[in-house]
Amino acid sequence: MRKIIFWVHTSIDGHIDGPKGEFDWPVMGEELSAYSEALADRCDTFLYGRGVWEGMAAFWPDAESMSEHPHVLKFAPRWRRTPKIVFSRTLKETAWATRVITDDLAGQVTDLKRRHGKDLLLTGGSSLAASLTEHGLIDEYHIAVHPVVLGGGRPLFVPRDERLGLRLTASRTCDSQVVIMRYEHL
Repeated sequence: MRKIIFWVHTSIDGHIDGPKGEFDWPVMGEELSAYSEALADRCDTFLYGRGVWEGMAAFWPDAESMSEHPHVLKFAPRWRRTPKIVFSRTLKETAWATRVITDDLAGQVTDLKRRHGKDLLLTGGSSLAASLTEHGLIDEYHIAVHPVVLGGGRPLFVPRDERLGLRLTASRTCDSQVVIMRYEHL
């Protein structure tokens, strides 16, 4: 069965964006970019919630015209050619997405995991990740902690009724500043 890998950037104080929704603080150095690209190499489909999707779809189709950063230049062609699935109750279709899933999250994702292929990469966001976590559908959590305190914004993990037990399976420092932790369920 294919795995769902959750790849997310967070601040030291546990926010995935700033108080006004800003996402200008992650610094993609050479090592962090290589880590991100290695995760993408394991996958043949990218998964997004609506909020993250809107940011991705606004940037990656024309990314090279907006940035000459080596990670952007390498990842943009991959992003364009990789199938992308968006989960949203409000979007019905969107350019660049291969598919939009609007209902039966658990059933649809379970079906995706059972299909033949490489793993599935869920990037960023917290709402979709929380829903998938509730259904036990995320297999690996890769959390990049950046050296910034945002003082507010959306939390990495949305409040939940029950504890979520995770086991640290790997950790490393990238570019002498970002700590990546990899977790799996207990």
